[in-house]
Amino acid sequence: MSIYEQLKEKIKANLVAAAGSAQVAGDFSFSEIPHFVLEVPRERSHGDLASNLAMLLTRQAKLSPRIIAEKLIAGFDKSGTWVQDIEIAGPGFINFRLDPNWLAQVVPDILSQGTGYGSSSLGQGEKVQVEFVSANPTGLLHMGNARGAALGDTLASLLSFAGYEVSREFYINDTGNQIENFGKSLEARYLQQMGQDVPFPEEGYHGQDLVDTVIKLVKQVGDKYVNTAPELRREMMVKYALQEKLTDIKQVLQEFGVEYDVWFSEQTLHDQGQVQQVLEQLKEKGYIYEKEGALWLRSTEFGDEKDEVVVRGNGTPTYFAADIAYHKNKFQRGFNKVINIWGADHHGHVARMKGAMNALGYNPDNLQILLMQLVRLIQQGEIVRMSKRSGQYITLRELIDEVGKDAARFFFILRDPDSTVEFDLDLAKAESAENPVYYVQYAHARLCSILRKAVEEPDEVTAKSQLPADKVDYSLLLNSNSERELLRKLGEFPSEAATAAQLLEPHRIARFSLDLASLFHTFYNDQRVLADEPGLRAARLNLVGATRTTLRNILSILGVSAPERM
Repeated sequence: MSIYEQLKEKIKANLVAAAGSAQVAGDFSFSEIPHFVLEVPRERSHGDLASNLAMLLTRQAKLSPRIIAEKLIAGFDKSGTWVQDIEIAGPGFINFRLDPNWLAQVVPDILSQGTGYGSSSLGQGEKVQVEFVSANPTGLLHMGNARGAALGDTLASLLSFAGYEVSREFYINDTGNQIENFGKSLEARYLQQMGQDVPFPEEGYHGQDLVDTVIKLVKQVGDKYVNTAPELRREMMVKYALQEKLTDIKQVLQEFGVEYDVWFSEQTLHDQGQVQQVLEQLKEKGYIYEKEGALWLRSTEFGDEKDEVVVRGNGTPTYFAADIAYHKNKFQRGFNKVINIWGADHHGHVARMKGAMNALGYNPDNLQILLMQLVRLIQQGEIVRMSKRSGQYITLRELIDEVGKDAARFFFILRDPDSTVEFDLDLAKAESAENPVYYVQYAHARLCSILRKAVEEPDEVTAKSQLPADKVDYSLLLNSNSERELLRKLGEFPSEAATAAQLLEPHRIARFSLDLASLFHTFYNDQRVLADEPGLRAARLNLVGATRTTLRNILSILGVSAPERM
């Protein structure tokens, strides 16, 4: 546990003790301490930390939160907490101002932990699965898939950093209507290549990549399939094309820095009878009924707007039925928590899927779904129109070629999933402070440059400043605001990482990296790192080293490279 986390835990413990003392003294009563927070206020002028405990105790204590706050402050023991002053703000927040001397412990704490700084045991080894992208293997990955890939992979890394046992999974939709339409599309393009004037199916896939796939197939088989029975012809073509598309998907995701632990085939659920089994289980529980020749799930009993078909009138299970079986399979594999990242167009699917898990006896809260809004591509100030059906869209590979993996990932992660991303291609390529990923990476390169210079251009002062980390006087860093603010931000990273993991909000880490880079640049412009006084130089060089370590750890979570030169 970091110095900062220890400090916070001590303050929280003393707040709980103060509440207990107030109850014993008869100041107010409560049956239990509610879950409360101790966090950094939005406005730095409000102090270093703030708690909402007094407001949460109001209902039990039957007193105004400000009166409760006064009693808590009166009974709060400051000893061993680094708390300097306490005050009440607004409706009843308790604000704490800390003795800045606690900051002198931040640098040696970071240097001692190295690549482990910021990590935690929050997850206690809990098994978590993150399923993301899971695009239909009928075409190339596009911008929406790219956002899901960046978000899912970063979230998985963040959860691992916080002590969870994480598995990344891609669900291959290799059966159902989209595969039937895929087969019809391939067949039409093949026969057209063979000189036949056949119409293209209205519901088909129009992308040029599908034409390219058929041209490759023709080079291998020629006119072999012209006289083959249509059903067998489509089956053979789908088998070939799925293999090609999945190979391409895997390759481009690897180029994007994403490596999956499991590639799960939807078809296996049907082949192994798991879809039928889950339907029988739901039927036995009374959650399935027949209407108009189809089978329906009573999903309205679990908050859905309407009941959903699980088996069509022709006896074919729906995609929803397979999805229920798939999620049951996930929990059967021992995952305590299952996280899905879906596009916002799947909003209506959330309640019914959680309801289905509830019907099967699983805790629906253990299925968490992050909905992701659209991506708008901007170039030269204008929106680039994209349509997957017409085949006119920017692919993930084109995006990587255009702006690079780092910029693409950082831009996607920087925004809350529930916000629309306006991806500015020109900004993503700019080598300027306006480009957020360039700004952060440049900070890391500058940190490396400072440390390199101290080693490559030694002088008498540098030699005298070569002290073990625990022998350096870090109180020398507390004399300027720029140093104190940088130290404070560095100290907050472990708590921020744990909070981001707890809330499933990886964008908090990307934003933190920008704040940290900004504070470092301010410090660099305000203070001379290679100071003339050996003790101060040693302290500042170690501060630079600690900042580099923290920034490198953050970039590792984000899946973004940490260049040493730019």
